[in-house]
Amino acid sequence: MNDWKKKAIVYEAYVQSFKDSNGDGIGDIRGLIEKLDYIKNLGANTIWLTPIFKSPLVDNGYDIADYKAINPIYGSMNDFKELLSKAHEKGLRIVMDLVVNHTSDQHEWFKESKKNKDNKYSDYYIWRDPKEDGSAPTNLGSAFGGSAWTYVPERNQYYLHLFAKQQPDLNWDNPEVRNDVYKIMKFWLDMGVDGFRMDSISFISKPRKFEDTPLEDSKEYGAYYYGSANGPHIHEYLQEMNREVLSKYDVISIGETPHTSAKEARLFVEPERHELDMVFQFEHMHVDYGEYGRYSDVSFKMSDLRNSMSSWQNNLSWNSNYLGNHDQPRIVSRFGNDSQYRKESAKMLAMASLLQKGTPFIFQGEEIGMTNLHIKQIDELKDLEAHNIYNFLKSKGISNRDALNMVNRKTRDNARTPIQWDESEQAGFSSGKPWIEVNPNYKEINVKKDLNDPDSIYHFYQKLLKLRNDNQVLLDGKYDLLTSDDSAIFAYTRSTEKEKLAVICSFVPYKVKYNLPTDFVNKNQVLLSNYSHSNSKASNVIYLRPYEGVVIKRE
Repeated sequence: MNDWKKKAIVYEAYVQSFKDSNGDGIGDIRGLIEKLDYIKNLGANTIWLTPIFKSPLVDNGYDIADYKAINPIYGSMNDFKELLSKAHEKGLRIVMDLVVNHTSDQHEWFKESKKNKDNKYSDYYIWRDPKEDGSAPTNLGSAFGGSAWTYVPERNQYYLHLFAKQQPDLNWDNPEVRNDVYKIMKFWLDMGVDGFRMDSISFISKPRKFEDTPLEDSKEYGAYYYGSANGPHIHEYLQEMNREVLSKYDVISIGETPHTSAKEARLFVEPERHELDMVFQFEHMHVDYGEYGRYSDVSFKMSDLRNSMSSWQNNLSWNSNYLGNHDQPRIVSRFGNDSQYRKESAKMLAMASLLQKGTPFIFQGEEIGMTNLHIKQIDELKDLEAHNIYNFLKSKGISNRDALNMVNRKTRDNARTPIQWDESEQAGFSSGKPWIEVNPNYKEINVKKDLNDPDSIYHFYQKLLKLRNDNQVLLDGKYDLLTSDDSAIFAYTRSTEKEKLAVICSFVPYKVKYNLPTDFVNKNQVLLSNYSHSNSKASNVIYLRPYEGVVIKRE
């Protein structure tokens, strides 16, 4: 991996909720242009844009109707070219979200494919005959609820959609599909785009034969990923993509790979295999799953989170380090304390995650400690998945109140509320009515307030990211877990032959005792803390305050 990729610090901009420039309530490209300096000053150098392609927005843009057109609600192609130009002038790179496991059902390919079995696009999607009784080919379920198969009378066949029925899965076994995808990639790369985050890329290779799947999480249908996660030709296709496209450009490739083990992930990222630069894995996102999957009323165990993250650090040569994104709850509400210790725990979580080996990913709003929503009724949510799960939970006999609370904790809308820029109406996001409600706590939590507070979360992120860039050991150093059995503390070292740093983080709202590693005793320097530190050296025994995190250098 070349130097700029190693030094990449990625800021994920959920464009729809980032900044609205024209008062229509929808974040847009020009709003992003306005705030490039904000991202640069934070310390990020790469911006990942969620999909801005033409789309009916059934799944917030992850249902693409035209890969070579900008959705007019976000702006024009000229606006995008201006964004590229101005970002590059400021030393910022632009990464686009490539969604090629599926398209929108409004894409011209699918419109043609569903007409009959004899046209050019007939085999661009995955079609199967009904069972003898006319029912779906298998019991495979969609990630968003219900069956993964939808019937089309014109063909007397069902098409596969691992996600919403408006998101039919592409047939990557068809070489024409793959060639068309590569043409799309080249179109954007030739324009100057600096890489792709590849949505659900681990699903592109499907089994030749679909079979009934085991039932999990008390659900009516089989798990959507059964047989499709890391399918039979996944690595063949990614190596072809690298050979035909990625290797010809100096760009970064980030694959989203749900339901992938560390052992499997190595096959995606080891340099000699020529596939991807890094992957998003989700094992540490499952530490608070239970009977009803992600929506279960379950809290995470510190040991599970620590062990999961450490496993991936030890098994992969390079990681993508994140705790939140557009599909996850707010990190300070999920893993920290969003009330009494919001500032402290938000800072600590950034330290615990972003100083591990790999590329740091920051989701918009984390840098000011934005929190989850606290909705009072289901109609307040936009998230398609949340509504489906809410109805499913009620069907299992769970009360309206409990079902709402379970959905509320994990709905994707938690991450998708507009950035809280200031205390003015609509949090300074828009002069009009936002497409989704602003979190009501925007007067207490906003960018303006953080920029004016030298002890803010934003300014702590600046210090943290500068520390990473200024210390080679945080780029290349080996990761070693220090605490394997403590229920409160996550501590690890980053080391080379010459340097060694310890990152020590408390995940509890009370004081805890921690014994400094012996090779740091009496010879150390405190580099960073989320509390004010009067001493430049750490004591041999540290009493960590609630949610305290500290970085210590061995001297």
